[in-house]
Amino acid sequence: MTKWRPGRLVETRDETATARTLVFEVPDWPGHLAGQHVDVRLTADDGYTARRSYSLAGTDGVELTVQLLEDGEVSPYLTQVMEPDDELEIRGPVGGWFVWRPANPAPVLLVAGGAGIVPLMAMIRGRRAAGVATPFQLVYSLRSPENLFYADELRKPDPGVEVSLIYTRVRGSRISAADLPGPGPDCFVCGPTGFVEAAADLLVGLGHDPARIRTERFGASS
Repeated sequence: MTKWRPGRLVETRDETATARTLVFEVPDWPGHLAGQHVDVRLTADDGYTARRSYSLAGTDGVELTVQLLEDGEVSPYLTQVMEPDDELEIRGPVGGWFVWRPANPAPVLLVAGGAGIVPLMAMIRGRRAAGVATPFQLVYSLRSPENLFYADELRKPDPGVEVSLIYTRVRGSRISAADLPGPGPDCFVCGPTGFVEAAADLLVGLGHDPARIRTERFGASS
């Protein structure tokens, strides 16, 4: 089991009206792979603790992007209260299956639903940092342009990375088989449980090898 380390907040960036990126300085951070996550622990003055898991948004240092959940215990503090120099505890990195490694030359398909973009963005950033030419395609399903994470970065041309943004509220329908390519790439799917199950079924229906479809899901919808 990895140990808990102190994390000091050094930078914040608003992604949307309800989502925020937080960059932490963590002593002796061992490094991580694109797609891994961390556990975050908050401790109140009376000793009460709350713990949540968050995907790492990059491959250089500890960067988290958190979506506000109105009834949450941890996300309201991270998105609305925490300020630079405040500290919490971080444990990780965690996970070794839902990861992308630059040494793998296979084309990659990333399918994101809402806040599920976070670990997939780490893979895009990891590809860029590694300087590899692996073909990437991102299909990002979200309600409207106002919900778009990493807007400036995803709208900027990135050679070798094809980005498709699907605004479901605007077009009045969810992701469909017509939005996805046929078999060939390694597939990474992340988002709310219902979205992940539907997207994985679509990929299998298109002929993708189930063994090459990796999924990561979370309970709250985005």
